[in-house]
Amino acid sequence: MKIATWNVNSIKARLPNILEWLGEAKPDVVLLQETKTVDDAFPAMEIEDLGYNIAIHGQKTYNGVAILSKFPIEDVERGLPGNDDDEQARYIEATIAGNNPIRVASIYVPMGTEVGSEKFAYKLNFLDRLIKRFEKIHASGEAAVMGGDYNITPDDSDVYDPIKLHETVLCSTIERKKLRTMVNMGYTDAFRTFNPQGHQYSWWDYRAGAWNKDNGLRIDHLYLTPAAADRLSASDIDRDPRATIDPQCGPDRLPPGFQMQRAAEKFCYPFSVSCCVVRREFPGQYR
Repeated sequence: MKIATWNVNSIKARLPNILEWLGEAKPDVVLLQETKTVDDAFPAMEIEDLGYNIAIHGQKTYNGVAILSKFPIEDVERGLPGNDDDEQARYIEATIAGNNPIRVASIYVPMGTEVGSEKFAYKLNFLDRLIKRFEKIHASGEAAVMGGDYNITPDDSDVYDPIKLHETVLCSTIERKKLRTMVNMGYTDAFRTFNPQGHQYSWWDYRAGAWNKDNGLRIDHLYLTPAAADRLSASDIDRDPRATIDPQCGPDRLPPGFQMQRAAEKFCYPFSVSCCVVRREFPGQYR
């Protein structure tokens, strides 16, 4: 079973590219972040036509998370527990059903804007709540994959220039400490298991030619409980979607050997797709 996490930065704006990637990569489960649309406006029909079941937790203009699955989706939980007043759509969790069910979560951790800011305080609170959720999932003993855009680099090997970005948002000690608290409960970093060398990234700034220079950060992660990690057989980052020409951006001024990632300072694809493969068998047909 191939499980992928992808911050799509607006599912409606990127829909042709998303459908193309789904058709080519054929993932079994996809965890989406920043869908940026309410549930009723989610392009469900187009995705269902490719054989996917869908669970959505949407929000107008901002945030939004979703789970796509070739297999039945059950026991859906929307919203991260711990703050009933939090209306931001950043967390959805569900069971992918079958003989060997697996619990998955699509998580969009706040960026935090700047260390010490009000939005950074919200990020830290969100992480505290996420730690409690990780504890509960781990204590259950079930196979689970907690994937998403965590907006945190685990350590300096996940940063193109750790000196320049020292103690800045995404790279601060306090963020990393909270992330380590989750991982140290007994979770496995799927990508790091098969790629120990570091300096491989999942996100690149759209400014200053970061993509061409490979000035990136690894902030998208798939964390597995022991029961899921026992079946982990592969993990990688698919950079092709990040290199694809965005239909909303013109193809002018392409650097040699590269496809378009930006034009006239317009935000295109900042993210690649992080994937892992968990061995399992399902009976019968997908749908």
